[in-house]
Amino acid sequence: MPQLDFTLPHWAYWLGLIVFPIIAATLARRPKPKERRYFLALGYFILVTGGILGLHRLYLKSLIGLLYIPVFICILFANSQGHDARSVVSDMSNLVRQAERTLERETERVASAEKELPAMRQKLTEAEDGSFAKRRAERDVKRAEQRIEQGTSRIQEAEASLETARPAEEKALEDLRFWNNVGKYAFWLLLAGVLIDAVLLPGLVRKSNRNLPPDPELSEAEKKLKAIEDAERKDDASHVSTGWTGWIDRLSLMCGEFVSYWAVIAVIVYYFEVMSRYVFGSPTNWAHEAMYLMFGMQYLIAGSYAMLTEAHVRVDIFYAPLSRRRKAVVDLLTSVFFFIFAGTLLVTSWVFAFDAIAVPSGNALVSDWARGEIGFVEMLGNWNLSQWSDPNIRWGEISFNEWEVPLWPMKWVMVLGGLLLVLQGISKFAQDIRALMGRA
Repeated sequence: MPQLDFTLPHWAYWLGLIVFPIIAATLARRPKPKERRYFLALGYFILVTGGILGLHRLYLKSLIGLLYIPVFICILFANSQGHDARSVVSDMSNLVRQAERTLERETERVASAEKELPAMRQKLTEAEDGSFAKRRAERDVKRAEQRIEQGTSRIQEAEASLETARPAEEKALEDLRFWNNVGKYAFWLLLAGVLIDAVLLPGLVRKSNRNLPPDPELSEAEKKLKAIEDAERKDDASHVSTGWTGWIDRLSLMCGEFVSYWAVIAVIVYYFEVMSRYVFGSPTNWAHEAMYLMFGMQYLIAGSYAMLTEAHVRVDIFYAPLSRRRKAVVDLLTSVFFFIFAGTLLVTSWVFAFDAIAVPSGNALVSDWARGEIGFVEMLGNWNLSQWSDPNIRWGEISFNEWEVPLWPMKWVMVLGGLLLVLQGISKFAQDIRALMGRA
């Protein structure tokens, strides 16, 4: 199988987190077509992301897509068998190397002992009975005989290991080459099918749209059920208040919607990781870290959105039956605990963010300023394009794995999340005051 050695550049990671939600939100706000139909752009998107599974064919309701699945399973099976054969090759190679080293070492030791043994025995016969020289000669002879006996036994074991390990290694190498070829040819077969479908896709979309049956008309009961569902469905925008607090609510709503599209990025990245690991045998060193850092930032930024839409978990057994004014009283009394938490989060995040920039390994002007080595005006006066473009300049803390992504932006997202949460708490506090005064 061909290898897929790709590491996501840091700039592409951050660009994707910023640009993808903007594009996704723009597409989501487009007017929905009145009639059901297939789209060529979506077909190509599925072709690129899931073409080797035939998902583009299945999207167009084409049963030919089922032909991709057994070939894909063949690739997975071939890679699994190749992995097992590679393990056997590794084990047998180690066994052969150990046996060869044992033969080399023990053969020399046995030959040396056999060469010295006649002189030792002669020395033993010449030594006086009961003397120290006699006992020492007996001990030397016994050690030499033991060395010969043990060495001979180890040589025999090593030779036996070589007799079994070498054929097993050759057999495993043959199996490895065979399954690698099976996986490789199956992959090229899938790739050829994907390339052919890339050319045929416009025609396939047109054909599928021509064959689409008309949308069935809803019955009266279905229309009533749909009307009830539409009435019960509460839009997030309905949580936005009036007055100056509405600006804060809209900010929380916008930030929550923005990071919600990151979940789609996670699906794409983990799909790529699974494909690269199990199809190409090339696991990534960045996918897992990129996603758990992304989800951490998403959790922090979406906190204010969850507070706005009342999505946080709480016990409603006593709270839910209360009137609006009584709820406002309860919220005002308990808000002190919220502001302690949110304020602590904001302050500690600020400390973490500055510490991340001021690490000793940071050699950027902003790191020098964060450490107090230069002033703010001096930092701005010496700023130039190389502070952004020079790969040798490090702004601050980076991760410890091979990807080495900068961690200081995540720490500043913690500050942003804490700030949004405090602002949303102020908005909720003001709205509770209004409700208590009968203005809401």
